[in-house]
Amino acid sequence: MSDAAHFERYARLAALLDSAFGVPGTRIRFGFDALMGLAPGFGDFVGAVFGAYGVLVARRMGAPLALQARMLANVAIDATVGAIPLAGDLFDFAFKPHLRNLALLGQWRNDPARTVRNTRLMLIVVPLAILLMAAVTLALAVAGLVALARWLG
Repeated sequence: MSDAAHFERYARLAALLDSAFGVPGTRIRFGFDALMGLAPGFGDFVGAVFGAYGVLVARRMGAPLALQARMLANVAIDATVGAIPLAGDLFDFAFKPHLRNLALLGQWRNDPARTVRNTRLMLIVVPLAILLMAAVTLALAVAGLVALARWLG
C-alpha cells in the first residue's frame, strides 16, 4: 500500500474518531473517540490504541522521530486527561487528537523542514513549561505552608 493510501485511510479513521457527528444548529463536531471516552478507562485506552495507529502510519511514511513523538504526546494527553471523570469527557469532545495528528502529518508531507523545526521546538518548550509550572506550584505550596505554620505558631 502506498504512503498516500495509508494517509487517506488514517484521514478517514481520524474523521470517524474526532468529527463524525455534529450537534444540530451548531458547528460543534465530535466523533467516536469522545463517545468511547464516556466509558471510564476503557474508552480512553481504545482511543489511545487508535491514536497509536496514526503514529504507525507516520512511521511507515518515514516521518521523523520528533514528529512521531509529538503525535504520541497528543495521544497521551488525550488518554491521560480523558481519564479524569467528567472534566476528561468534556476535554475529549474538544481536544481531537486524531485530527491534530492528521494535520501534523499533512503539514509534514507539504513542508517537512518547517514542520520538523516547529515540532522540535514544541518538544522542548512544552516540557520546560510544565516543569516551570510544577516548580512555581511547589514554591507556592511551600510558601503557603510556611505562612500557615507561622500563623499557627
